[in-house]
Amino acid sequence: MNDSREHQRQALLGFLRSIQKAGRPVTDLTDSDSLVASGLIDSLAILQIVTWLETTCGIDFAVRGVAPEELATIGGILGVIDQESGRSPA
Repeated sequence: MNDSREHQRQALLGFLRSIQKAGRPVTDLTDSDSLVASGLIDSLAILQIVTWLETTCGIDFAVRGVAPEELATIGGILGVIDQESGRSPA
């Protein structure tokens, strides 16, 4: 994993900690675990993730569109960031 992607991952994990439901630490998840199915967040938190990505990463979902399945996992969110920043996934 390159430094930039690791930096984005750490920033994402920090954000997820701020919105997570109690009792399910972010550190217990792999990049492919479903955030909602794991109980870390509820489905409404996807909107918070979209807002965070727009603000933090400059992703314009009004242009790009929102595909909830892309935002269902840590790896999926990182993939969206990579795609929108022109980087190839690690």
